[in-house]
Amino acid sequence: MNRCVVLLSGGIDSATTLATAHKEGFELYALTIDYRQRHRLEIECAKAIAQKYAVKKHLILSVDMRGIGGSALTSTDIDVPKDTIPIPLGAPHPIPVTYVPARNTIFLSLALSWAEALEADTIFMGANVVDYSGYPDCRPEFIHAFEDMANLATKVSVEGRLRFKIRTPLIFMTKVDIIRKGLSLGLDYSMTWSCYDPTPEGKPCLRCDSCAIREKGLKEASGLGL
Repeated sequence: MNRCVVLLSGGIDSATTLATAHKEGFELYALTIDYRQRHRLEIECAKAIAQKYAVKKHLILSVDMRGIGGSALTSTDIDVPKDTIPIPLGAPHPIPVTYVPARNTIFLSLALSWAEALEADTIFMGANVVDYSGYPDCRPEFIHAFEDMANLATKVSVEGRLRFKIRTPLIFMTKVDIIRKGLSLGLDYSMTWSCYDPTPEGKPCLRCDSCAIREKGLKEASGLGL
């Protein structure tokens, strides 16, 4: 059985990606990063999803990115935008304040390190460029560049024993298509978390971009609510 490392945040995209890897018959190793994000509730969702899919090992690593700051998701002095006007698909996307500096580069580097230790040649990531917020580290150009780097920077690759692949099966899918795919795989989206700025009671704010994208996708896919 082929091994893979799946970056699992606990959100819609990463959960669907894990379900996809499971369907393809991989032996699953899930990696969740606690980077001191506002929405750390997603980590509990990741635990439940990993258990549902009987991953071989679920590794939760702590990387305190609050010390770096520069993002509404990690800095208490930057507000998460609420009630924003949706930008039409194809229109220029300004990079929003919810972008976390180099987050996916850091996450993929940690996934690569574990994958090399496991001798797993595949890393799955739920990156998406359709219903996304303009993050530069979700683009296919970035994924391809990281894959090239991975095969230059690792012992097992340099020795010719392994060639790493970064799989992003959802990258060109709309949110509604992602959700339909997950439903076809038996994924229960009530187990996932999307909100960037939970209320003090641990409920979704229903006003951030991530909540809006989630609600729209679920309604279009199946008539479900948040």
